[in-house]
Amino acid sequence: MNINGNTILITGGGSGIGLALAERFLGENNEVIIVGRREKKLLEAQEKHPELHIKQCDVADQEERENLFTWVTSHFPNLNVLVNNAGIQQRVNLKEEEHDWAQSKKELTINIDGPLHLSMLFTPFLKSKPDASIINITSGLALSPGAWVPVYSATKAALSSFTQSLRLQVENTNLSVIEVLPPAVNTDLGGVGMHTFGAPLDDFADTVFEELKEGKIEIAYGDSTKRLHASRDELKEGSKQAWQGFKKNNPGF
Repeated sequence: MNINGNTILITGGGSGIGLALAERFLGENNEVIIVGRREKKLLEAQEKHPELHIKQCDVADQEERENLFTWVTSHFPNLNVLVNNAGIQQRVNLKEEEHDWAQSKKELTINIDGPLHLSMLFTPFLKSKPDASIINITSGLALSPGAWVPVYSATKAALSSFTQSLRLQVENTNLSVIEVLPPAVNTDLGGVGMHTFGAPLDDFADTVFEELKEGKIEIAYGDSTKRLHASRDELKEGSKQAWQGFKKNNPGF
């Protein structure tokens, strides 16, 4: 991937991994548009980095996704990079009799509908742009699920599969398709304080950025790197051990 001189759209760009990547792209002479559900977060990011362009959008909503595509391609016709980063994560105990399906449906629409639909909207537009890329932020849990976040793990596995299919379909175009597989990173994904044990955000973002410069199309970090190269049996055992560790630390789950 050419790391500078791009026009880049980042979903979920108001905080966490999205904002960390936005900051690094800005530092390399790129024009960056961030979108998110919460206008306050977008304005805070823009106050810190006035050169950012912001657009409020709930990627869970089909009409808002379509409006975003129209707005971006009209105002930024040189757009050549889409970063599908927006996502939510929720713990779900499948043994409980009562489930809030509306919350799980929200997780599905943000984590699957959002990036798949945006990729499908933008691919025809991007495929003829020079040095174009779609970057999908999946997860190490796409390879070896976390049993305490079963819906989230399933959505990331689906996005990873779609990313591979998209990469094959556009292999003879100007569009490259990149998958980033984070481990747990110290952000507010899943709720404030839920990932304080995770990898340092800045070190993770720096590593991703360096590997983007190197032209890698699958980028992992920490434990996710091990999963990317593990056998199926090793992945299954890893999920089992992680689940046992989670239950030990969360006996009330």
